[in-house]
Amino acid sequence: MSTNGSFSHIDEQGGVRMVDVGSKPESTRQAVAATTVQLAPTTFALLRDQALPKGDVLTTAQVAGIMAAKQTAQLIPMCHPLPLSQIDIQFELDQDTAKIYIEALAATTAPTGVEMEALVAAQIAALTIYDMCKAVQKDIVIADTRLIYKSGGRSGTYDVRD
Repeated sequence: MSTNGSFSHIDEQGGVRMVDVGSKPESTRQAVAATTVQLAPTTFALLRDQALPKGDVLTTAQVAGIMAAKQTAQLIPMCHPLPLSQIDIQFELDQDTAKIYIEALAATTAPTGVEMEALVAAQIAALTIYDMCKAVQKDIVIADTRLIYKSGGRSGTYDVRD
């Protein structure tokens, strides 16, 4: 909802609209999204050892996440195209649980935030892992996608990492 009590993406006739951010000041903004990919222990070992049939899964997933973040405005109708200054995808492999933890950071200096770019990057990295592992496992689970950090803009900092 906007500050006047109406929905920001709905016009006076009830149709959808892209919010005008033209009068908002630019600020430095960052967002970090996270998600988890649960593999079977045997699939996890193949991924860790770079022994899957489709090749280097994590490098491919990293590139896919970066490419996806840059396409967010083409995928999500009400997102503004943003000049991204940084996109970073990091993986943490937990051998005990056979999980891959993914964090995606997106940054810009713009009048609107980069949360959607970070979320899209994390999800596409996870889906790429799924795609590259599906030949050996069908029941891969992608879970717990969420925004864990954002800074900049009027609403300030949001951080659940503490």
